[in-house]
Amino acid sequence: MRYGLPNGLRKAILLVCCVLFISAGQLAAGKPRLLILGDSLSAGYGLDASTAFQAQLAARFPDITLIDAAVSGDTTAGGLARLDWALADGADAAIVELGGNDGLRGIDPRNTEANLTEILDTLKAKHIPVLLSGMYAPPNLGEEYEAEFRAVFDRLGHRPEVIYDPFFLAGVAGDAALNQADHIHPNPDGVKRVINRIAPIVEKLLAQVARGGAG
Repeated sequence: MRYGLPNGLRKAILLVCCVLFISAGQLAAGKPRLLILGDSLSAGYGLDASTAFQAQLAARFPDITLIDAAVSGDTTAGGLARLDWALADGADAAIVELGGNDGLRGIDPRNTEANLTEILDTLKAKHIPVLLSGMYAPPNLGEEYEAEFRAVFDRLGHRPEVIYDPFFLAGVAGDAALNQADHIHPNPDGVKRVINRIAPIVEKLLAQVARGGAG
């Protein structure tokens, strides 16, 4: 009598083990998932999808998978309300680009800060590194409001687990050649300018993913 597994069965088990090993390796080497939690600036309002922020970002960083959670017109309250949904499939890092619509609507900066704080707290609890991109309030609301609004982002940007970009539209805002007719949203060239500027910051964010996440 022969003991042990039949030769054919033994080969089948070995094949299954090899497949599982390869699949596990592929999963470990999977693309980092980058959540874009934003408003019209990162949703690509007024642009063809191929020239919008996320398409240009993906072209610059082909080894990442984007999770699109950018909604035109959204406020910080809206971003907070859908954060759990946005994280349902998991994320390895996040760009938070919110606040522009708070400023346009003259929302109390204390409310903006409370919403962003809860967003950042949630991401920190899940050990998700975050790039917080700041926004300026429109000047027509007065110097006091403008200063209070900007201070919200500066305070949150000093959190030790946050990578801070003080102004998403730096080098683009106010330049007619880089904006659409509404003078608010970047045109494709303006988006390209944004991408070129923040690319080194995104690289820093992705480096945190490689090191194992936020503190």
